[in-house]
Amino acid sequence: MRRAALERETTETRVRVALDLDGRGACDARSGVPFLDHMLAQLARHSGFDVTVAADGDVAVDAHHTVEDVGIVLGTAFRQALGDAHGIARFASLHAPMDDALVLCALDVSGRPYLHFDVALRTPTIGTFPAELLEEFFRAFATHARVTLHVVGVHGRNSHHLAEASFKGLAVALGRAVRLESSVLPSTKGTL
Repeated sequence: MRRAALERETTETRVRVALDLDGRGACDARSGVPFLDHMLAQLARHSGFDVTVAADGDVAVDAHHTVEDVGIVLGTAFRQALGDAHGIARFASLHAPMDDALVLCALDVSGRPYLHFDVALRTPTIGTFPAELLEEFFRAFATHARVTLHVVGVHGRNSHHLAEASFKGLAVALGRAVRLESSVLPSTKGTL
């Protein structure tokens, strides 16, 4: 049972996440940030994970705290649901296209958090979503999931397409990386 349910409460946000790595791609995202909910739906569907997110945050100030805290809690839930990681594929990558956009997403479920994010968004907002928060989400997720993650925009003009290709690339790569292939831990060190 590779599942986790967590709650994190600060003076700025209250975030609840449930995650099932062996789900069917179902998503119930209610973060108070509509574009983030749209991206979480992509993450769930294309990874095959079941994802539930409920967040109450200070979005009247701005969306930053909510977006970052959802990334933190979702990353932590991922790490907990993964357990000891015996048998996972560990590495995965995808060049994710979406219309004009092409984004490379490569990851290693290594236990070593790292983010390289190089996606040039041409607009400061995507709808009402501050475009700079895309990187904040990925950083929070990678750090707390303890994965090495590279997200690189190969080309593209439309910020929405670049953002969505980034999330779809992450989703597919995560789904592939946690696929069970054996009973062996995929490390010569004896731990991830």
